[in-house]
Amino acid sequence: MTLGKNQIPFRLSDVLEQYGTCIELIPVDKYFHDVSISLYLKDKICTVWTFSRRQGVYERIRQIRNQLVSLGGMVPIAGTHNQVEFPCGHLHFRPAKFLLNQAVNKDPEYSPSDNAMTIRDTKSTLTIQATAVQQDEQWLYQISGDGDASNKAIRIRMIVAGFIRYGEMDKVNDTEVSFSCRQRHDDIMRLLLPFSRNISSVEGMIAAEALRGQMTTGTLGFTPM
Repeated sequence: MTLGKNQIPFRLSDVLEQYGTCIELIPVDKYFHDVSISLYLKDKICTVWTFSRRQGVYERIRQIRNQLVSLGGMVPIAGTHNQVEFPCGHLHFRPAKFLLNQAVNKDPEYSPSDNAMTIRDTKSTLTIQATAVQQDEQWLYQISGDGDASNKAIRIRMIVAGFIRYGEMDKVNDTEVSFSCRQRHDDIMRLLLPFSRNISSVEGMIAAEALRGQMTTGTLGFTPM
């Protein structure tokens, strides 16, 4: 059944037809009655969705969509309350998954910082910094560490590996990475910094989230990627 532009789908088959494949599921929204929140993908457009019909859910979905914009620099789709895309026109799949997790699990009043892309390392005394650099109309990010540490070069390489793993970024060299679109995404870099510095703990988090959601993903049209 083909739905009109302004019709809201309620059946799974209609949701899949209108919004595409479910690429991420947050089993529990602790800020809104423990409902599950999903992210669907179709034609590089991401849609925030829930099957819950609780009063106020429309505004909660809009709130999450707005956090995707604030936290990750995504762009809202005009005329919608639940759809976004990346401004570069590409799909950054893994960052979108991390972004939904942050948008749902952070306090609704949380406002991201636009400060420099820096963070204290958890495995050394270094302060890690990502610096955007333009080269021949393309953008890359230089990863550096401020401070003295005997394993400084190793830690930088490990953090670069984290950006490659969680940001699906391309390695330029041992200290530089870039997004596949070769465009600038500072908001995503800020989002990824805490994850890239500690691969082992993030892998544990991902496994835990997958375990929590495995009982429900099959009913939402979930396809792991």
